[in-house]
Amino acid sequence: MECVEREFIPVVLGGDINTYSVARAFYEEYQVKTYIFGKYSSGPSYNSKIIEYTANPKIETQEGFLETILSFGKKHEDKTIILLGAGDAYIALISQNKERLPKNVVAPYIDYELMNRLQRKDVFYELCDKHGVDYPDTFVHTPDMGYDFELNFSFPVILKSSESITYWEHPFEGQKKVFLMNSREELEETMKKIYGAGYENALIIQDTVPGNDEYMYVLTSYSDKNAEVKMMCLGHVLLEEHTPLGLGNHAAIITEANEELARKAKALLEDLQYVGFSNFDIKYDTRDGKYKFFEINTRQGRSNYYVTGSGFNIAKYLVEDYVYGTTRKFEMAKENHLWMVVPKGVAFKYVKDEKTKELMHKLIREDKYVNPLFFKGDLRPGRLYHLLRSHFSHYIKYQKYYK
Repeated sequence: MECVEREFIPVVLGGDINTYSVARAFYEEYQVKTYIFGKYSSGPSYNSKIIEYTANPKIETQEGFLETILSFGKKHEDKTIILLGAGDAYIALISQNKERLPKNVVAPYIDYELMNRLQRKDVFYELCDKHGVDYPDTFVHTPDMGYDFELNFSFPVILKSSESITYWEHPFEGQKKVFLMNSREELEETMKKIYGAGYENALIIQDTVPGNDEYMYVLTSYSDKNAEVKMMCLGHVLLEEHTPLGLGNHAAIITEANEELARKAKALLEDLQYVGFSNFDIKYDTRDGKYKFFEINTRQGRSNYYVTGSGFNIAKYLVEDYVYGTTRKFEMAKENHLWMVVPKGVAFKYVKDEKTKELMHKLIREDKYVNPLFFKGDLRPGRLYHLLRSHFSHYIKYQKYYK
């Protein structure tokens, strides 16, 4: 695989599937190499032909971040550096330090004040109220409230942190991204564990929207530097991961279209003067026929290649906006396309709807299907070994954790 030099260099912070998906998008559109800085010498981006990977255990710290990016920007001062983060901690660092970055470094993110507000789920729900965006019945609990509170919805309920960065900075036994609580006793016990570990922000207690993974959706958008939404791509989630730390991560998605849903999210983003990639987690509620928004992520999502695979290359939007100054018209994905990061045998076993499985078979036959990690030409033996080992481990993981 040959890489060519352009007037820009993509730089991504992180090391997971998110980073590799972004690098693949840049290579497919421009044949450029992406520079990735992650904490460890592992993951799907490590040992890739289309990536220059550097491990730095301090990359998530203020000192490590600035030292890395300031040095890189100076070394490549004749290029435009497109800087992206693959996790909330990384994009927080980028947004906080936008004014300190070299002039040749592009950071396509909103200001930190707005980012911090949006990443707090309680603030996000206030914005949903303003724009008529539906979300589940919600109770916001702060540590000073104690446990003498009433819920206007019944068990089981969902429990999650309002703010994810500091939540993961305070680990405890049994920590999960999202908890399903079946009783008041279980709820209070888990809340005490979370607060006891040192987490000080709000917790979100929510009505459980019925239905399995197949009722979930993800909506990805790109807003240009003038805060105009230029692209929206809705994915119907067919299957999620079910390990304790991976709960909620997407495993299989089919692209669909829903103009009414997109219109509401577009209005919210443009009213906020939002810039850059965003993605919303959504679930269809069969009780009232409404799509309930759970949260907004102020970056491209972990499953971002479902967008590129559907024909809307995410790298192209960034480069045309910040490097070439191209003005684009609004586009919305409408054609079905299948994205999966688990073996086909796992997907067809755990996806339950027969019509959906028929559509999956059809898309695979028509070659409208992709696993972003297995990129032809980028399968060095060492990387391929680790990819296959991780890939087939899903059989064991789903057998153990799927309920």
